[in-house]
Amino acid sequence: MTDRLMSKAATMEIPIHGNGDSRRLAAEDDGLEQDLQQVMVSGPNLNETSIVSGGYGGTAEGIIPTSAIKSSSLHHQPHPGPAGDEAATRGVAVEKFDIVKKWGINTYKCTKQLISERFGRGSRTVDLELETQIELLRDTKRKYECVLGLARALTSHFYSLVQTQHALADAFSDLSQKSPELQEEFGYNAETQKLLCKNGETLLGAVNFFVSSINTLVNKTMEDTLMTVKQYETARLEYDAYRTDLEEVNLGPRDAGTLCRLEAAQASFHAHRAKYEKLRADVAVKLKFLEENKVKVMHKQLLLFHNAISAYFAGNQTQLEQTLKQFNVRLKSPGADKPSWLEEQ
Repeated sequence: MTDRLMSKAATMEIPIHGNGDSRRLAAEDDGLEQDLQQVMVSGPNLNETSIVSGGYGGTAEGIIPTSAIKSSSLHHQPHPGPAGDEAATRGVAVEKFDIVKKWGINTYKCTKQLISERFGRGSRTVDLELETQIELLRDTKRKYECVLGLARALTSHFYSLVQTQHALADAFSDLSQKSPELQEEFGYNAETQKLLCKNGETLLGAVNFFVSSINTLVNKTMEDTLMTVKQYETARLEYDAYRTDLEEVNLGPRDAGTLCRLEAAQASFHAHRAKYEKLRADVAVKLKFLEENKVKVMHKQLLLFHNAISAYFAGNQTQLEQTLKQFNVRLKSPGADKPSWLEEQ
């Protein structure tokens, strides 16, 4: 019965009538397809099976460690024979079939729940406060990614400027030695460009520190929280799917078969509710700590960025160097063999 329902769900076509909203419906279909792929993505792991003494579902008490078998007695151990091999193979096959069956039933229930939610025929559990915080986090991450991209572009362009100033300083210095009549003019231009290069490299160190910190916040800290959010959203879908299943069984006739199904449905429902509530609590805690960490990190990085940029364009070399010392930003020593920080981006 379950296989027939799963087959029907996999081949079900949802008609779309031309009512002027074809673009909106197409967008909803794309979102539904992505959600279905997320539901289906984690298939059954058929490699995590084991054979223990006593057959499928037995305990580990009957397992004999190989270290307890003396080498001199190996010749006296009876060979399992064809019957034993066949029984072991059958046990593995049954276990794998059971894994596939459970995964298939779970996937069917979640797919059914997802489709019913999308088309307004089913109910879903909603934590308004938590979901508002999650959406705010996703929006914040998108905006921080934009800032990160712009800061990286600034770093790249400014690095090219500093390299050009360095080449210009070398050219002025060379012409100063070969043009006696303009030696002084070429000389002080060369010194000016060298000073600009030094300050530019100092500013690049500050901006690179800013980029590295924002990158860690966005692509590690925020991403880790969003991974837990995805697990929570999957658990929410499963919880609602098994809740709906329990409600449907409760509405059925109370015969012997239905009572067995009801007991199994209640057990599954309670297990998925516990999983959902645990992940909901985990997400709430992670969101709280993420917000505190974000404020702390950004307070420091925005001060660093502002003070370094202001000092550089004001021509205040002393303040620029003090800013890097204040925020413990260390520049790479000249002539180091390691690749430059720009090459490591």
